[in-house]
Amino acid sequence: MTYIRLDKLRAIYKPQLPEVLEHPTKLDVSTNAATPDERIAALFPHTAQLPVVSLAEAGAEAEATSPLTVGVLLSGGQAPGGHNVIAGIFDALKMHHPASILYGFIMGPGGLLRGEARELTADVINCYRNTGGFDMIGSDRTKLETKEQFEQVLLHAHRLALDALVVIGGDDSNTNAALLAEYCRSVNDPLCVVGCPKTIDGDLKNGWVETSFGFDTCVKVYAELVGNIQRDCYSSKKYWHFVKLMGRSASHLTLECALMTQPTVAIISEEVAARGLTLGDLVRQLADVIVDRSRRGMDFGVVLIPEGLIEFVPKVRRLIASLNRVLAENGHKLHLVKESQIINYIASKLSDEDEETLRSLPEEVARQLALERDPHGNVQVSRIETESLIVTLLGQELEKRRSQGEFEGNPSPLTHFFGYEGRCSMPSNFDASYCYALGRTAVALAKEGCSGYMATVGNLVHPPKEWIPRGIPLTEMLTIEERNGVDKPVIAKALVDIEGAPFRYFRDHRKEWAEGIAFRYPGPIQYFGPSAVCDATTITLRLEHALEPEEDIETIW
Repeated sequence: MTYIRLDKLRAIYKPQLPEVLEHPTKLDVSTNAATPDERIAALFPHTAQLPVVSLAEAGAEAEATSPLTVGVLLSGGQAPGGHNVIAGIFDALKMHHPASILYGFIMGPGGLLRGEARELTADVINCYRNTGGFDMIGSDRTKLETKEQFEQVLLHAHRLALDALVVIGGDDSNTNAALLAEYCRSVNDPLCVVGCPKTIDGDLKNGWVETSFGFDTCVKVYAELVGNIQRDCYSSKKYWHFVKLMGRSASHLTLECALMTQPTVAIISEEVAARGLTLGDLVRQLADVIVDRSRRGMDFGVVLIPEGLIEFVPKVRRLIASLNRVLAENGHKLHLVKESQIINYIASKLSDEDEETLRSLPEEVARQLALERDPHGNVQVSRIETESLIVTLLGQELEKRRSQGEFEGNPSPLTHFFGYEGRCSMPSNFDASYCYALGRTAVALAKEGCSGYMATVGNLVHPPKEWIPRGIPLTEMLTIEERNGVDKPVIAKALVDIEGAPFRYFRDHRKEWAEGIAFRYPGPIQYFGPSAVCDATTITLRLEHALEPEEDIETIW
């Protein structure tokens, strides 16, 4: 018998395309320009009233073309499918004109500012088709937001004779793309800037972006791992597993993973904030579930916890804001305070309520909140072991109930954090095709000079042939937020809508999941087999489009 490695087979997989992208395209300006927020219009006078554009087959109208030279960069954290966006760009350029050139900027926006680029030839591209990771050209988190940076970008763009630059990234990266596009227009520079929506967290979504690429693959990786843990948990009939899932700013990953696996409990940060729950409230609710199950002979279960939970607890959020103020005012004095007294010193500068919240936390968590900040001054949430914090507080609550004769079980807690396991996975069929279509759409926009646009693909719950590629003005997505005391234009992060269909479905079923055994075991990502299995979108996307969460088996076979 001959064996072939999966990665070899994936290298020759042909992503599925929207029908319109299989032919030369032309613009269809089907929507008039929106009236932007006055503040956005003032900041983006050259790009704030662009129309939404769709693509249509050019047919006999297709004109003779000349070569294009395009640069591409990856920005922010890795997400499955990034290489396929680049492959889509490359193929579309060569379809446009065989002499077209694609440059990749090495290590993201930082590489762009340094002018570090490599030509991406067919030999390079073909090594990376349908693969995970960003290792083709790398990525970083450098922000592009100042006039000096924009001038540096244009210096290198002119050196390479770029017609267009494609920025592949999340909300911050696409905000930077919007700022760069506006600057180019303001100085009459012809460089066309196009964005593509990337983030595993799923928080780059709105009326125009149904989902960001990478989310589908990433959540399927996590769901497989959670399902495996649930099967072990149910097999051994012991252990409570507390699983933290990546997603600092929103709980989309946790919610989708819960919909796929039906754990005993899943905490959704946005609900915690909306209900004003404290850490104590969460711990007591968990204790209620554990005690109830223990009385019925089920000393086991699985709890899903979003990475950013602690920042959604109102009292902790208020504490973090107060700590930011205290550190800004007194940070220069901390070197004069003994190491063992720093927390006491900081606590003395807080209000009574904030000091009580700080001292209610385990010492290590209090120190992380107060002192361990990233270069931008933000709390490093991913380093806070929220799952361990919950387990510690829960242990105290259960011991209290045990002393009162209310609990006799042995929860035997185990903790896990699933984060990096999903970011560079081999993309699912959905993400492989979605990303490839995004790349092709980006070039269709670039060749028409559509600067200041995001390439998007809609109608994603239907077969890829029916997907709808569009160009959406980046300013259409911008709002004004206060960042470090300054009002700035940003693409707002989309949080879980607790009135939306996915959360409502979760809310309507979680009681039965908590009371019994409803575990589901999704298994690994499937690349070959029935389309209903291999090409399926997320449950979140299906519910948002008023579809059933899953197909009936009778419709598949």
